[in-house]
Amino acid sequence: MVQVMISTAGGIEEDIIKCLAPTHLGEFALEGTDLRRRGINRIGNLLAPNDNYCLFEDWIMKIFDAMHDEQDKDGIVWSPSTMIHRFGKEINNPSSVCYWAYRNNIPLFCPAITDGSIGDMLYFHSYKRSGFVVDLVQDIRRVNDEAMKARKTGVIILGGGLVKHHCMNANLMRNGADFVVYVNTAQEFDGSDSGARPDEAVSWGKIRMDARPVKARQGRRQGECFLGAWF
Repeated sequence: MVQVMISTAGGIEEDIIKCLAPTHLGEFALEGTDLRRRGINRIGNLLAPNDNYCLFEDWIMKIFDAMHDEQDKDGIVWSPSTMIHRFGKEINNPSSVCYWAYRNNIPLFCPAITDGSIGDMLYFHSYKRSGFVVDLVQDIRRVNDEAMKARKTGVIILGGGLVKHHCMNANLMRNGADFVVYVNTAQEFDGSDSGARPDEAVSWGKIRMDARPVKARQGRRQGECFLGAWF
């Protein structure tokens, strides 16, 4: 039932890296300087050793070389989504979301593909072999066309930021999504798109005026957890 997915660069690369080496559960309060000395990177309460990214570099550089060859020899112009499709094929591991997106031919978009380790690897690759092209325009056409051609669209957004905006902006092209669920911990008072309530998206035409969107968030109020929703 999923026809389109959108992710951050971190979501893509960590999905691949977990197939190459384990990421460990830690704590949010672990001291950064101690972790740095031990060669461990903290992602919230997750711990990713430097060695994980060395394995990732070895894995992805061979793929970049092959993709670059195909660009030069066959005239293929890669986009973030076709790159991710290739990653899913190459990782060939059922614990990977990218793998299942590849297997089911579901486009997995990543508008900020360079905002993470993948960007680091593209940077390193560009000095070893210049001229590799990743075309963002292909993907903005593709994701917007997916929204415009759909009879109805239903959106489930976990988190916020660029991914949330990219998804909702695609729905602007069709005068709004029909069904929307936001799940995040962000609040509206700081003016961020992450914290924006569904009604803000209605004002832009990203959600239809007759839709019944909902935002669910978990937070703290007077020491208690609560779940709030706006209909």
